[in-house]
Amino acid sequence: MEVRVGERLLCLAVLSSVFCVDSVFGKYVKGIVNTKEDWVFLTRFCFLTDFGRLDFRFRYPKSRCCQNILLYFDDSSQWPAVYKRPEKNCYQKEAVLRPENNQVINLTTRYTWSGCVVEGEGNEEVLSCVGGRSFRSVRERWWYIALSKCGGDGLRLEYEMKLTNGQSFWTQHFSADEFGILETDITFLVIFSMVFLLSCYFAYNLKGRQLLHTTYKMFMTAAGVEVLSLLFHCVYWGLYARDGVGNGSLKILGKLLFSVSFLVFLLMLILLGKGFTVTRARISHSGSVKLSIYMTVYTITYVILFIYEAEFFDPGEVLYAYDSPAGYGLMGLQLLAYVWFCYAVLVSLKHYPEKQPFYIPFFTTYTLWFFAVPVMALIANFGIPRWAREKIVNGIQLGIHLYAHIVFLVITRPSAANKNFPYHVRTSQIGILLSSPKVGEGAESFPHHAYGNSSFLGDSQPNFTELFSIQSV
Repeated sequence: MEVRVGERLLCLAVLSSVFCVDSVFGKYVKGIVNTKEDWVFLTRFCFLTDFGRLDFRFRYPKSRCCQNILLYFDDSSQWPAVYKRPEKNCYQKEAVLRPENNQVINLTTRYTWSGCVVEGEGNEEVLSCVGGRSFRSVRERWWYIALSKCGGDGLRLEYEMKLTNGQSFWTQHFSADEFGILETDITFLVIFSMVFLLSCYFAYNLKGRQLLHTTYKMFMTAAGVEVLSLLFHCVYWGLYARDGVGNGSLKILGKLLFSVSFLVFLLMLILLGKGFTVTRARISHSGSVKLSIYMTVYTITYVILFIYEAEFFDPGEVLYAYDSPAGYGLMGLQLLAYVWFCYAVLVSLKHYPEKQPFYIPFFTTYTLWFFAVPVMALIANFGIPRWAREKIVNGIQLGIHLYAHIVFLVITRPSAANKNFPYHVRTSQIGILLSSPKVGEGAESFPHHAYGNSSFLGDSQPNFTELFSIQSV
């Protein structure tokens, strides 16, 4: 029976994925501030040029008057000039704002536009401020909302804010950098569903010819989990578009499934590179140990990276995962996996040069895949405007994953015209090979053979003799 190396390591991929949780800041936000600081960051949002709107409700004791809401935008002279600048005091942070742009909302009854009124009596008096503010600029901008009371005795405030872009279902609750993500995810959900269904059809044909190996099942698992990931993301963004809050658990589950799909696909590539199900029936004991250690280290590093991101992710600085130390770590891990992949493919080609028709296009196409995400992230960090990064990166990342799945689907299609088809030993022959009296390489490796696509000729008259034949080395 075929040894399922991938299944023994899949649990590591699932474990690492449990920690793939990113911080989500809804466009309907509320909370309580109670601190001795005199300046704090509240939230951020990317507004459109003409349709941005902030509606708010603030409450705080009148005895703590008077506090200010500060509206910074992403110009280098504004938010970057004040955030995490310990050398600047509260007054200096307020000084960069432009009064003519109405960037300060004084939460007091003396400032009409704040909508503040006094409620309660005596020591129970509170200032309740209900109002709004429209945002207009020459381009989409990130706006950062902060609270201040310079020279006071700290800050105390209850707040509710609703940040919107227009009235359309597809834009209202979305930050401008998120525009198109829902539509993109729906499109890729349809395409990946077609890829998965086609892989099931191919698997049916491969099973009929006893060529449905573990690595192909891993590919089907990765594609199916990717479909589920996109489904949960689409449901999350759909709910979010409706109320501006959504269900954060759905997005977390989508991220988890996305990571599982990636790690299963990565493991499949390394196993194929080592020749599993292509040139050998099983991975040697030492090879299995090395691969287990590698995946364990990979998983532990994944866990560390995402714990770091969950604990130290700064919404005032980082705009998406790859724009952080954790993101750079993920890129490094992918490049490390590529080194393993290269070594495995070169060793397989050294011992089985007749497999070049499969391994050369396999190595070339997936070399592009391994480098695509790091290169894309670096370009995004330094070449794409911050107000457009998330939606562009989301589309490119899904496109890269689709490329990887379609390439594998093409090179493993069960067709007589497919000269790159990797499998030549049938699943019914695996047990015979593993029970071979030879030791060492003979107990693990397949005999040298042409490609299995020759069995796709003359389907109407299958060659039953070939099903159980073994060529001698």
